[in-house]
Amino acid sequence: MNPVISASLSNDLLVSWLKNNSESAVLGQFLTLFDNEAFYILDAQQRVLFWSVGAEQLTSVDAIDILGQICPADFAIHTTLNNTPQIYSAIKLAANATELYQFVQVINASAGGISGFLVRLTKNAHKTFQSAPIESKGESFQGLISRSPAMQAVFQIIENAAETTATVLVRGESGSGKELVAKAIHDLSSRRSAPFLAINCAALSSSLLESELFGHVRGAFTGAIKDHHGLFHRAQGGTLFLDEVAELPLELQAKLLRVLQERNYIPVGGDKSISVDVRIVAATHRSLREEVKNGQFREDLMYRLRVVPIFLPPLRERREDISLLLWHFIKLHNADNFRHIEKIEPQAMRTLLDYSWPGNIRELHNVVEYAFAVGRGSILRSSELPPEFREVKPVNSAEVVKPTYYQPLSPEQEKEAILKALQTTYGRVNPAAALVGMSRATFWRKRKIYGV
Repeated sequence: MNPVISASLSNDLLVSWLKNNSESAVLGQFLTLFDNEAFYILDAQQRVLFWSVGAEQLTSVDAIDILGQICPADFAIHTTLNNTPQIYSAIKLAANATELYQFVQVINASAGGISGFLVRLTKNAHKTFQSAPIESKGESFQGLISRSPAMQAVFQIIENAAETTATVLVRGESGSGKELVAKAIHDLSSRRSAPFLAINCAALSSSLLESELFGHVRGAFTGAIKDHHGLFHRAQGGTLFLDEVAELPLELQAKLLRVLQERNYIPVGGDKSISVDVRIVAATHRSLREEVKNGQFREDLMYRLRVVPIFLPPLRERREDISLLLWHFIKLHNADNFRHIEKIEPQAMRTLLDYSWPGNIRELHNVVEYAFAVGRGSILRSSELPPEFREVKPVNSAEVVKPTYYQPLSPEQEKEAILKALQTTYGRVNPAAALVGMSRATFWRKRKIYGV
């Protein structure tokens, strides 16, 4: 084991932590300093008391699903260990079709006997703990990279929808990869050899958007000195991606509905309809049903657009993808030969994993670009992250009431405290756990119980 971890996590310290039912917030926070390493802690009955982020990434098993449970057979200890401190045993596993090695350190009670186990997982039997890049073994699908089960379901829908001519509506937050989904549908369809064109419906005024979509004839308005072919004409036989379709003005919604129903349109200033064969893939970060209720979107058009709805989960709900995407973007920039990053400082990785990523994958890519621009050397450090990652938001005493956080709470109060702590820390787990006086492991378990 890494000498720093072996020295820091002494047998006595771990025994004390086990006796306190893993509720020591101080040690729980201390353990997260090594969270990018693949290790976990079991009690004598092999219940999981701590499951690091590194273990999540290596095994694709989320801590929230395993904490407090009997360790799954793939990762349980199946060998007889003596009651001697610092005993290690290498056991070859076949978990998730990956060859892993399990190194076990016995946690001994002072009066003899086993109190628990500190277990490390690695792909190399001779490797010790280190901050090394995690291999990008996740799924890559038409430019979309993820090992998240939710995204694997999305990949399947994309593949199935591409075989049809159905209109697709992609719903997801800004930066979550909606255009990549549209391009994947096009590339997998029979239209792949025809054009794929895209337009952001929120980027142009109503008149300019109408002209850009449907084209115009000479003399249709001042400055129209010649005929202009719109996107529907240029995308003939292919796919047209309408991003932020909820921003489409009502008068243009009627014209788009005609295209979907009649397969023809009339250019601005024209008097003849033009037949069109174009597949529509639309996207929005809003709920079209809510827009319909508010009178901002036509209900008939909504049903025409969302024949096949696809929902893209935000990055904060795909925590297992953060490290995967991070290294993907690092490798892309490493190829430019300006700077070559080989490792990530543990605290920097912890910060990135705890961040809520409101800008999703686009924001993650921007963070990597920033680090390459301002930093030097082979290690990505915390000081090379954008300023917002280094800012600590002061906690307003009027907002955080200590009796709510630190006194015994009812389940309702505890759930409210956890929600408020996450809001206060912008979704960062470690600071939120510290606010409510819980270890990270307990915090995850409580979140699962309350469905937060």
